[in-house]
Amino acid sequence: MDRETSLGGGAVFPIGEKNTAYAKYFIGQSYLNMLTTEGIAICNVTFEPGCRNNWHIHHKGGQILLVTGGRGYYQEWGKNAQPLKAEDIVNIPSEVKHWHGAAKNS
Repeated sequence: MDRETSLGGGAVFPIGEKNTAYAKYFIGQSYLNMLTTEGIAICNVTFEPGCRNNWHIHHKGGQILLVTGGRGYYQEWGKNAQPLKAEDIVNIPSEVKHWHGAAKNS
C-alpha cells in the first residue's frame, strides 16, 4: 500500500510532500499540496492519524475547511471540540483562535 492509499489521500487531490515548511505549527506529520497560490491560497493538507495543528489565528482573512476524507476534530477557543467527517465544511472567521486535526485512528 502506498502513502496516498494508506492516508486516504488521492481520492480528491494528491496529498503532496511532507509539510516541512510549516512542521513547527503541527503536532505529528502533515502533507501539503498547494493547489494554487494566486489570489487566495488554496491547499490540500493531509494529516497522519493523530496529527493536528497548534492553536492559531488567521488575521488577514478566515479559513474554510473542506473535509475530503477520514475523521478529525475542530475546536474554537473556549468551546468544545467538534467531530469532523468527510463532506463537512467549517467556515472559520478571521481572528478566531482554533485548531483542527485528525482523529487518533484516522
